[in-house]
Amino acid sequence: MSSGIVSRLLSSTAAAFDSRIIGQAATALTGKAAVLKNDAQESHFYPTLIDTFGRRHNYLRISLTEKCNLRCFYCMPENGVELSPKAHILADDEVIRLASLFVRRGVTKIRLTGGEPTVRKNLVELVGRLNELRALGLRSIGITSNGIALHRKLSALVDNGLTHLNLSLDTLDPQKFQLITRRTGHDAVLKSLMTSLDSPGIEAVKLNVVVMRGINEDEVLDFVGLTKELNIAVRFIEFMPFSGNKWSHNKMVPSADLLRRISERWPETEAVYPGEPNGTARMHRIPGYSGSFGFISSMSDHFCGTCNRLRITADGMIKVCLFDPKEVSLRDIMRSGGSDGDLETAIGLSVKDKKAKHAGMENIDVVHNRPMILIGESDVLGLTHMDESGKPRMVDVGGKAITSRLAVATGSIIIPAHALDLVTPHTPDLSTSSFVRRHSRCAQLAGIMAAKATSSLIPLCHPLPLTCISVNLLPVPDELKIVSEARVSCDGKTGVEMEPYCCISVAGKEMIISDIKVVHKSGGKSGDWTRPH
Repeated sequence: MSSGIVSRLLSSTAAAFDSRIIGQAATALTGKAAVLKNDAQESHFYPTLIDTFGRRHNYLRISLTEKCNLRCFYCMPENGVELSPKAHILADDEVIRLASLFVRRGVTKIRLTGGEPTVRKNLVELVGRLNELRALGLRSIGITSNGIALHRKLSALVDNGLTHLNLSLDTLDPQKFQLITRRTGHDAVLKSLMTSLDSPGIEAVKLNVVVMRGINEDEVLDFVGLTKELNIAVRFIEFMPFSGNKWSHNKMVPSADLLRRISERWPETEAVYPGEPNGTARMHRIPGYSGSFGFISSMSDHFCGTCNRLRITADGMIKVCLFDPKEVSLRDIMRSGGSDGDLETAIGLSVKDKKAKHAGMENIDVVHNRPMILIGESDVLGLTHMDESGKPRMVDVGGKAITSRLAVATGSIIIPAHALDLVTPHTPDLSTSSFVRRHSRCAQLAGIMAAKATSSLIPLCHPLPLTCISVNLLPVPDELKIVSEARVSCDGKTGVEMEPYCCISVAGKEMIISDIKVVHKSGGKSGDWTRPH
């Protein structure tokens, strides 16, 4: 199986990588240190980075940007995020100042993240400046990237000191890649993977795979098969809850289930001991295979007891836990003239406030914590109608007059090619194709039923006497999507905007809905409104 997968990977890259290059890359990586020293024993480690549970934080993740060239639905809400103003993002000098402070206090590993770090200007130069901190004790510089643009910069990054790479890739299927990311670029990611394996300066390549039930869990064995010939560490990550990503327990596939499936296919699978100190992934390997695979079980089996990570967001906040919404602005301290001592005090207080472990999967605060794309300024989601005491209430519309109201919403539905074919006319006249008409009617009926059920789906939404619901579908084959438009009208006392929104928010398996927005409304006290183009 794995040989076929590798062949498929190679054939889909723009560059002509062959098995000879894979062998050279694997040989170049053989014998390199995969395990870092336990820095908790280093004499230069300062109490600032030791929490009340004795955990020593020698690993710093620095987000360089909130921007990304993909739109992965598990990372970014479907309606996007409001980015921080450019002036709020840390400047290069501020990044280096903070990195220097952390390294002087015991940090030995820095990983650059985002957003997507490769969209940051001067990334190569910034890595070079970080590399100068090796004189202070820094041992490795890593980057986490989606790989879209990485292959063009990788050589220069390695020359400037980059040593480790985490590459995000959730599917080996180009069409499914577009479903998950809402963008194209699968070939570019594969090219970045192969380029990294052919870069002797890269000490370790890890492939991050977020596993989601009903979307890519069927590819787990294919990813494990890659490790037969590729010296990579595939890490299966449990789907984690963040603001706006519609996490649910049913979408999360426990790592134990995945290991059981893998062991059924490869009974000889064995755990890797000892693993990387403080590692998030519990690693395994198949005897005779070049690489390894593991599981980051943040939800079903957390690793909080050995956590040694701290995070700096792109806008300069320190986060001591990915799932803790509490943040302290180091940027504001620097820009108000604060000294390194002031910064160290704020860092130390944050670290001391770190909990023993994050909340259980059902209790993580996804309301106030940032979306994954930001770990920055977030939209607070929740019930908008509250009374003075914070209790939910319905808006009283008893005194309003009944008027005729209309609202129009649009959205894009990204679907696989074979599904798009079912609703795409193959003749100039749609009416001549009963097959197409039948499938279009099913989609329209689903939208109409969703609009009628709005008051049941959305808390505190008034039930309205709807007078008309219409759904129009426009296939866009070149972009593997359908543009949907819903028009809903009523004679009522309050607006009808949520009904068309719900109308186009329903989707089946392997479908992703994005860019949902109300584009027009009329009627009511506020009058007519149309969204500017």
